[in-house]
Amino acid sequence: MNKTDANDAEGLAKLAETGFYKAVRVKSFEAMLIRSLVAARTQLLAITTQLTNQIRGLMKTFGLVVPKSKGRVFIEKVNDLLDGHIELKGIIYPLLEAWQAVRERASTLSRQLLLAARQCQSTRLLMTIPGIGAITAVSYVAAIEDPRNFPKSRSVGAWLGLTTRRYQSGEMDFNGHISRRGDQRLRGLLYEAATSLLTRTRAETVSDLKTWGLQLRDRLGFKRAAVAVARKLAVIMHSMLKHKQPARKFKARDDRY
Repeated sequence: MNKTDANDAEGLAKLAETGFYKAVRVKSFEAMLIRSLVAARTQLLAITTQLTNQIRGLMKTFGLVVPKSKGRVFIEKVNDLLDGHIELKGIIYPLLEAWQAVRERASTLSRQLLLAARQCQSTRLLMTIPGIGAITAVSYVAAIEDPRNFPKSRSVGAWLGLTTRRYQSGEMDFNGHISRRGDQRLRGLLYEAATSLLTRTRAETVSDLKTWGLQLRDRLGFKRAAVAVARKLAVIMHSMLKHKQPARKFKARDDRY
């Protein structure tokens, strides 16, 4: 009832004595470096988006609507609209300079991430899957590390929180939403990859997994189908790392792994 350091230490000691705990795998130094690189890049991109929205919002207050644009085109549009607004320039330009600086730092981290992806054989293997890019592949390899950490590939889906929760009490027994446990960033990347796979219309994206996902979309809706495809991607990617085989060797309906 009284939460103090002494009581916490006593509670941890009792848990150690009784064995009511599970061992946690400590990630390697290299894996933590990659995860930190991905996290830093994501944070810089988020800051860039916030600055972009701030610039657009401040200028819109004065009737200056910035057209949809990116990079140098965005800078040119802002400068054109600010022509003749000397006082407003003193407010917007510091934000614009910060926006440029953050974009440059994000580009530097992106190049480091692409270099890490090219140097890793496992990452290159995963990038052969349609919808899986360098960021998703690098993040997945850093999270899994050794495929032998999971005896069954289908356990990865539950580890990433992509399986449904089950509620059972008395006569009630039903499945709810996904558990959303584990690595939130990697789960989001897999969902984005699944969305990309289901919405692309290129010939190279045609696969058994996409056909299965589109059938689910017609029956359950797009979001549920995307979550199911994301879980299948997690399973297939682990199988690829485990067996060193390309994605075409694995079927979407195959749950043996």
